[in-house]
Amino acid sequence: MKRPLALLLCVVGLLGLLGGCAAGSGMASGGTGADGHSPSRSWVLDPGYYAQSVQGHLGLMRASRRLDSWLQDPDTPERLRQRLLRAQEIRAFASSHLMLPRNASYTRYADLGRRAVVWNVVAAPPYQLELAQWCFPFAGCVGYRGYYSEEAARQFAASLPPGSDVAVYPVPAYSTLGWLNWLGGDPLLNTFIHYPEVELARLLFHELAHQKLFVPGDTAFNESFASAVEDLGGELWMRERASPEARAEFFTFDARRNAFRQLMRSTRAELQAVYTQSTPASADGTDARAQGKAEVMARFHQRYQALKTSWGGFAGYDAWVSQANNALFAVHAAYDEFVPAFVALYRRAAAEYGEGDAAWQAFYAEATELSHRPKAERHEALRALAATQQAGVAR
Repeated sequence: MKRPLALLLCVVGLLGLLGGCAAGSGMASGGTGADGHSPSRSWVLDPGYYAQSVQGHLGLMRASRRLDSWLQDPDTPERLRQRLLRAQEIRAFASSHLMLPRNASYTRYADLGRRAVVWNVVAAPPYQLELAQWCFPFAGCVGYRGYYSEEAARQFAASLPPGSDVAVYPVPAYSTLGWLNWLGGDPLLNTFIHYPEVELARLLFHELAHQKLFVPGDTAFNESFASAVEDLGGELWMRERASPEARAEFFTFDARRNAFRQLMRSTRAELQAVYTQSTPASADGTDARAQGKAEVMARFHQRYQALKTSWGGFAGYDAWVSQANNALFAVHAAYDEFVPAFVALYRRAAAEYGEGDAAWQAFYAEATELSHRPKAERHEALRALAATQQAGVAR
């Protein structure tokens, strides 16, 4: 097959992944709700969407250059030079210590001249925490559509049915799963290169984990697996390579993140209770779910403001909170649903083999075995693993 055609087919096959690591929840449709709404599922047939995806990814690759080119260029700013050098160390560490793929990915860098690589559009029914699904060749069905143009993303969001909870958010990175390594792989980008050191390491570990294991159509499995590798790898990087300053910076950042995640988890639980326990519209035209939802969201905003005050005014989550709705709460669910299960899987391997290559190999082998099971069966196995992790923490 000629390379231009091969490239086109590869990119088309990856269209469903453009949201990368800020993807949808991958939750299966739960059927029609009591209000007649249900998460939609549809194939993406719009040629214009495919064209912008191919053009966008090819533009990203054209903008990238090998790291040695950037490092040898006298016009490269010193701050960027130092970050690229550190990224090289992180990339080598990922393969030597975490047994992640050693390939062309993250050996190039591109400055896209914008704040995100793509923008995701997500949607959910007004009284359900499940995402609308869009289906793509090879990648399966996912809970988002990614656009290289923010304007195009917002135009599509505006076209969705009235009454849905819709959101548009920026994505700093996505993975091509190693399928395009022959073309240069996934490059480092200006959208994340200046992240705090440990966060940069965690992001690269997460993206490379997608190249290690990926199950089409199961975003909850994929993102939880990659997030567990990110967490475990980040711990190891901090212990072995991070400076005291980088560790202190991370602890401050992570404390805020964990507090915000807890706020989102508790709010999700409150919303779910409202949607399942409240009744639809009554005879007088009122809807207990609408009132309950409004009350939960008001508490969410109040509690967030209290968090901001405790953080000294840190406003890093303001943009997310400003458009918080069912869709964004469903997106967040993918990233922590099965993380305790995968952490338990690794801890079990480490207890048997000790920290090191053998533990990682055993962990990846068990995760791969789980990936071969039917979806319902592997999710049930992961819930059981998570229960063992939580029981261990409780003790």
